[in-house]
Amino acid sequence: MEIVEDGVLLRPWREADADGVHRACQDRDIQRWTTVPRPYLREHAKSFVTELSARAWADGTGAPFAVCDAATGDLLGSCGLISIERSGTGEIGYWTAPWARGRGVTVRATRAVARWSFEKLGLRRLIWQAEVGNHASRLVALRAGFRIDGRVRSAETEPHNGADTWIGSLLPGEVPEPGSTGPAGPGTLAARRAAVFGRPQPTLFATSAAGELRLRPMEERDLDAVVQTCRDPESIRWTTIPDPYDRSDAQGYRAFGQDAWARGDAACFVVADPDDRYAASLDLRLSPADPLLADVGFMTAPAARGRGYMPAALIALAAWGFTTLGLARIEWKANVGNTASRRAAEKAGFTFEGTARGGVQHRGERVDAWVGALLAGDLA
Repeated sequence: MEIVEDGVLLRPWREADADGVHRACQDRDIQRWTTVPRPYLREHAKSFVTELSARAWADGTGAPFAVCDAATGDLLGSCGLISIERSGTGEIGYWTAPWARGRGVTVRATRAVARWSFEKLGLRRLIWQAEVGNHASRLVALRAGFRIDGRVRSAETEPHNGADTWIGSLLPGEVPEPGSTGPAGPGTLAARRAAVFGRPQPTLFATSAAGELRLRPMEERDLDAVVQTCRDPESIRWTTIPDPYDRSDAQGYRAFGQDAWARGDAACFVVADPDDRYAASLDLRLSPADPLLADVGFMTAPAARGRGYMPAALIALAAWGFTTLGLARIEWKANVGNTASRRAAEKAGFTFEGTARGGVQHRGERVDAWVGALLAGDLA
């Protein structure tokens, strides 16, 4: 069985492919996101191309293909059905060899396998799963026409073993035509953000009167300072942090930030002073309804207040949000009366826009909120 479409050849695996598979599966990302053994030995590759793949075809439980260049025959990756159920549902899986990335190989292969699955096998649905954080796989699925339906918490299937996974589905008639750009194509906002959130969270830099500040992910050494800040009466008064606040809450907040980055929902930073000590927390949260909108939330340690840290950090974060994430508007809200927050926002360039009556939920009741915003052009 062979499929030739849009410059790729999909064919059954051969014994001669073992060296290429072994070479490809030394890649850190393939080992991170797939079920391949670690370390990956040559005997693993030989077993896969001669035994496991052949057994799946013979049993009708799967349809694994080698993805090759249609002109040269060079091995480029793997794509196929990793399971086929009697109900008419198949699950697709793929990896791209490091030397073939950035050429749309797996998108084209996935579309070809999907089209073949519907037209030749008569399947009624394909599903795709990837561990939350695998933005490269998610982008391929989107470009192949899959609709990302949601998130499975603590998935028990390999290779996830308790990790949360994204899940998507594809139905007959939804596969983009060969050669078409399709959704989430190069240059789109989805592609840009997949590249950002698919990498480790960056460190940003800001300049204050006291010296250079670093905006970085929260670390274990920051937790005691976070606890101290969140026990401060002013922090409790103006934010929704738990009260009382203990170290487990700080650990949960750190885990939330890591998970939010993996999902691509938010960027949670610690603002570190010139001596790299915790000075504040600063979050940029993307709107689920408007891809060009985000909001900020922040909290400054008592000892760091009044030093101009937060306006400088807000400017750096906003500049990164506009240029890297492609945002058009960043909103700020604070309970009416929180003059310290308003002063920091306005110093950073936010324009005060008014009062939203009952605008936020605060400790069991709706309270009025000040609202302001910063637009991409405001930082020019």
